[in-house]
Amino acid sequence: MATKRDYYEILGVNKSVSADEIKSAYRKLARKHHPDIDKSAGATERFKELGEAYQVLSDPQKKQAYDQFGHAAFDRSQGFPGGGAGAGGFNPFGGGGGWQTYSWSSGGGGSPFGGDFGGFEDPFELFEQIFGGGFGGFARRKPTYQLNISFDEAIHGVTKEVEIESRDAHGKINRKRMKIKVPAGVNNGTKMRFGDMDIVFNVSRDPKFLREGADIFSEITVTIPQLVLGDVFEVETTQGKVKVKVPHGTQPGSLVKLKGKGAPRLGTTGHGDHYVRVNLEVPQNPSKQEKQLYEELKNLSSKKKGWF
Repeated sequence: MATKRDYYEILGVNKSVSADEIKSAYRKLARKHHPDIDKSAGATERFKELGEAYQVLSDPQKKQAYDQFGHAAFDRSQGFPGGGAGAGGFNPFGGGGGWQTYSWSSGGGGSPFGGDFGGFEDPFELFEQIFGGGFGGFARRKPTYQLNISFDEAIHGVTKEVEIESRDAHGKINRKRMKIKVPAGVNNGTKMRFGDMDIVFNVSRDPKFLREGADIFSEITVTIPQLVLGDVFEVETTQGKVKVKVPHGTQPGSLVKLKGKGAPRLGTTGHGDHYVRVNLEVPQNPSKQEKQLYEELKNLSSKKKGWF
């Protein structure tokens, strides 16, 4: 594990510095290393360090604890009750009434960090507080939510009625109900903007289909005679049932392409393709008559390398 840098060193100040000087140092360095301005390697980590250092040194109690115990003062594993500075228990999830619930991630919508800041406040939110909601054209970050939808809903689109909870600067919890129109073709991990928030979709799996982008894959199981002679099968797709012709001599494991029968292409027209994998069913307990027929086939093909 990398050693954490000294907070005074990060802000470029000494221990006798005043609260105003700490804030001034943070403002100067935060402007310089904001990821929208500083494109150098490691800029995002420096920006995160600045926010963490400011949160400790600008608070008299945290500063006193840091001066006495160093970084251990904010490490629960060391037995200090202050570990995880500023970590709160606010639950922003909507609840009750049968409304669809989102889960919240503080790291989305423009933050280059994940949602875990080691118990410290999101450095982007801290920046907005210090600079009054924005500086130099920086866009205010929007909350990011996750929405669980079914495979079928992702393919065909759906309208969800939801309830979202948020907390304002004074700690008051506000609830808002709204309808979200999910377009056909979203995939697992798709992120979209809806008004003043971003939504990332979690799409459940389907037992019949495998999806890769706009392409859909499924399987059918056929017998040896069907592979040798060819046959027509009814196959279920996301667009309904279709007839599929498996040509004679098709090899086990082959893919039969159904053009345009896949998932909708999000943001464009048209669909992907549907691929049907042909699996071979080998009889486990053939009857006496079947054994005789296979013996005849074996004898007929004795001079060949294989049956087909």
